[in-house]
Amino acid sequence: MEVEMKIRTLMMDPVTQMPIVILRDLGGNTILPIWVGVYEANAIALEIEKVATPRPMTHDLIKMLLMGLEARVQKVVVNELKDDTFYALIWIEKNGEYMCVDARPSDALALALRLDCPIYVEESVLKSSRVASQASDKVNNEELKRWLENLNDEDLGRYKM
Repeated sequence: MEVEMKIRTLMMDPVTQMPIVILRDLGGNTILPIWVGVYEANAIALEIEKVATPRPMTHDLIKMLLMGLEARVQKVVVNELKDDTFYALIWIEKNGEYMCVDARPSDALALALRLDCPIYVEESVLKSSRVASQASDKVNNEELKRWLENLNDEDLGRYKM
């Protein structure tokens, strides 16, 4: 089963200094942090802030190609968590036919923002991320969980959604 989510914010992990995309379900009860690379975070931030670049970025190019081919992205799905790595799928529709493309979650999310399509996370991924979190260092995970759950709008900074 898929859970629809939105990008709540993009922020820096205070421990690792790596960017984190925070997904939150529509009810606001579940959050999923996904650590991404600096360049991927930049692509997401540019779209969040609606910053125009002098030349098309990769995700803008993909958007233009899809539009030119008269195809549309139906949804993106974070569908797997394996060995601490998230996986995603981009569902593309053209003339009633569907194609599923494997993608890094950061690329799928950057494209979803540009095309204003829904973002989903498989329920099994949400459960796995909780189990993985419980299985590793509980002190650090509990601190991070408390920190993420207690974020307010001021903490989220300029990237809040």
